[in-house]
Amino acid sequence: MMDDVIPLVGTAPAALIVAHGQPSDPGPAAAEIAALAARVAACLPGWRVASATLAEEGALAAQVAALGPEGLVYPLFMAGGWFTRVNLPARLAEAGGAGWRVLAPFGTDAGVQDLAETLAREAGLGPGGELLLAAHGSFRSPAPAEVAEAVAARIGRALGLARAEAAFIDQSPRLAEVRGFGPGAVCLPFFAARGGHVIDDLPEALGAAGFAGRILPPLGLDPRVPGLIAGALQRAAAGG
Repeated sequence: MMDDVIPLVGTAPAALIVAHGQPSDPGPAAAEIAALAARVAACLPGWRVASATLAEEGALAAQVAALGPEGLVYPLFMAGGWFTRVNLPARLAEAGGAGWRVLAPFGTDAGVQDLAETLAREAGLGPGGELLLAAHGSFRSPAPAEVAEAVAARIGRALGLARAEAAFIDQSPRLAEVRGFGPGAVCLPFFAARGGHVIDDLPEALGAAGFAGRILPPLGLDPRVPGLIAGALQRAAAGG
């Protein structure tokens, strides 16, 4: 939120967690990402860690002004694309943050993808099991679907599953159209936060599909996520 701007203090490393947010109601999403930033900061003593959503007007510029001309941006996006490669760097430059470096998005982070596999194991999936990876998708870019499909395939191979596939809210194959998953199936929402898609669209789509399996919490809500983000920031700061 705009009230969460962290003032510039010394030369401590600066990090900014950026999410898309909810344009129709930016407040709740901004508060959720701010809470995540606080948990990441707890893993990084001596760092200045803040957050902003692109949907919240002026938030990104305000944080850049407070944190200084250089730092690391961790995009809380599930895939790379126009927002992370074009829109975000342009907004940073406009805000005087041309020295800020944008890291790989959350969904492409190797540690995050490892966590997705771990969550499937912890859910009891194993040889012969069924996994549905629920993702947003995009009708504009193939990148989000490619990432989700690769993660589903990886989990399927690693766990010896009988079925592991991704389906989407915003493109085909749509979640509402999936068929054939048994009551022992597990749905892992491949989302970074709990927004309207997770709260409303996902249950509605799975209900329409007749999905009778178990629905896990969104990947991004796992308590290990702040540590993973902190680790990515530390490696980037060290030149990794």
